[in-house]
Amino acid sequence: MKIQLETIASHSKRTFTMMYNPRMSDLFYWHFHPEYELVYIEGANGTRHVGEHISTYAGSDLVLIGSNIPHLNFDYGVKTNYQKVVVHIKPEFINQHIQNISELNSLLELFEKSKHGVAFNGAIKNQVGKKLFQFEKLKPFEQYLQLIEILQSLTDTNEFELLHETPYSRKQSDREQGRIRKIYAYVDKNYKQKIELNEIAALSNMTKEAFCRYFKKATNYTFVQFLNRYRISHAKRFLMSGKSVTEACYSCGFESLSYFNRIFKKITDENPSTFRKRYVENIY
Repeated sequence: MKIQLETIASHSKRTFTMMYNPRMSDLFYWHFHPEYELVYIEGANGTRHVGEHISTYAGSDLVLIGSNIPHLNFDYGVKTNYQKVVVHIKPEFINQHIQNISELNSLLELFEKSKHGVAFNGAIKNQVGKKLFQFEKLKPFEQYLQLIEILQSLTDTNEFELLHETPYSRKQSDREQGRIRKIYAYVDKNYKQKIELNEIAALSNMTKEAFCRYFKKATNYTFVQFLNRYRISHAKRFLMSGKSVTEACYSCGFESLSYFNRIFKKITDENPSTFRKRYVENIY
């Protein structure tokens, strides 16, 4: 299974960011990132896949995921009208704020638990979910105070489950993660145009043959397979936004409509036109 290193862009120096109702139910997005993630979803029954832990949730879910733990988007496959909030907390939030303020040191225990992945249950789950949906109406300083209050309540509660018995350990070294990040960042920037294998190999300071061996071992995919899957993921976004099949094809770097249709069917088990029609009908 390919694990994608997500680069969470931020145009500010804020130590945490929020996303409200990102719609990714049709995307299998198995990824990881340095930021800690607090995610709440309600109005859905879905899969909780964090690290090596796989289980299901019903109605709602609240999970704290530690830094660089791979996880699946919690709304994958959900067909109901759900709501979702995702908070990404940068490591600097802990290093520069919590560790330097003695009154907040109790929160360090919570972030230690996050290395296991933590799923919350009972009353605390919906209480925190309600507060997270209030974030959007608050000013930055009020959001900061609200986040501290939420983290403290999660520290104090006994209504939780550790998703791994021991802290989840990364299988890739920092050096390998850095190399993979560089490759993914290049693909993300250039996937709309033709990418030659020689240029991506040169980016990694490898020969074409050495790069092919390395990439297949690191991701379980050839680079072409990975690039096609990456482009199809973005094509889904275009189709979900109402773009035509032709627009999705050429906007995502495919040079042939017939090839796009064939690859889309191979990866998703349905034609792009069927995918678009099903999604549009479900939404509208």
